[in-house]
Amino acid sequence: MRILALGGAGAVAREATRDLCQYGRFFQEIVIADIDPAKAERLAREIGDPRLRVIPLDVRDEEDLVRRIREFDVVMNGLPFAYDVLVTRACVEAGVSGVDLAFDEAQFELDEAARSRDMVFIPGVGATPGTTNVMAAYGARFLDEVEAIEIAFAAFRCLAPSPGLLRTTLWEFNPEEPERETVYWEDGAWRPAPPFSGEKRVRFHEWIGEQTVYYVPHDEARTLPRSFPGLRRAAVRGCFPPHVMRAMRALYEMGALSSTPVPIDGRTYPAIDLVARLLSALPTSQENPVWAYGLVVEVHGRKDGHPRVVTLRNRHPPQEVWGGEAAYYRNIGVPLSIAAQMIARGEITARGVVPPERAIPPERFFEELARRGIEIRME
Repeated sequence: MRILALGGAGAVAREATRDLCQYGRFFQEIVIADIDPAKAERLAREIGDPRLRVIPLDVRDEEDLVRRIREFDVVMNGLPFAYDVLVTRACVEAGVSGVDLAFDEAQFELDEAARSRDMVFIPGVGATPGTTNVMAAYGARFLDEVEAIEIAFAAFRCLAPSPGLLRTTLWEFNPEEPERETVYWEDGAWRPAPPFSGEKRVRFHEWIGEQTVYYVPHDEARTLPRSFPGLRRAAVRGCFPPHVMRAMRALYEMGALSSTPVPIDGRTYPAIDLVARLLSALPTSQENPVWAYGLVVEVHGRKDGHPRVVTLRNRHPPQEVWGGEAAYYRNIGVPLSIAAQMIARGEITARGVVPPERAIPPERFFEELARRGIEIRME
């Protein structure tokens, strides 16, 4: 069996590639496809698995992408979210099942075509979205009626580990982001919420502790109202390390996270672009005292006529055990690898383009997480 890891040498996806090599023993070949093959070759040498091979690939050439995908049994996409729909479309055209780190609503428009090909494609299989969605599905099993799902995350990493992740942080707090108009689901409609609204204190595992989280326009809530008919509320709140949150609040209050035009040396730039360039160049943007990822999911509903709340929390090894930055990245990359392996082993039987909460069997997924040191605890 062969697996294609698109962007498999990236900041996050490299941990998924490592996991494939360590646990995916049934793959005879693991191929990293990247527009920068030299970077992928460095990772392959570092891992040292003889099954690893590298090919240069520009996914923007969709005809070539489809041709390449047809040579494989499973696709694991770790590319930036801008390529989500393109990769999903190529997998459907090739008739090859796959998983994706990120998420785009337009991917689900390919559901019928994917089912007609007897394949599955699962968008958003990282930490959040991804693990949180599966946690929600598991918690719902203990209730007769599901009324609300509240998701909270604490992404403890440096501000700018990569250009893409810096942009993700800025996007979280951009008041002009169109998705700010549809942040949380309540009573049959999506509701708007500005940055730094919906403040709530949440207790995460001991490496992170109690933090203040705020509404964010994350995609993991998007599919929940469809997956749980009758759901009255679905919301995602999140935070980054305290020093990052202080910086983002100051920039937000100054209007620096907007597209406000700023004239410099005879040219005009959007404020948020200037901020991105500045932060990416600052050495302190690459520093962080604690690397970790905290997830808490509350599923509210009723059991035997009584109100109940099922709370699920993650816990993972500390950075001293997992090797600094990996204590953040593994929480995103490992779930992607696990889902790809579950597809290859036939443990995921869903067909179509399906969200994690409806495609991934929670017990098996949690068992595989636990094998890697990631625990899901329920209250």
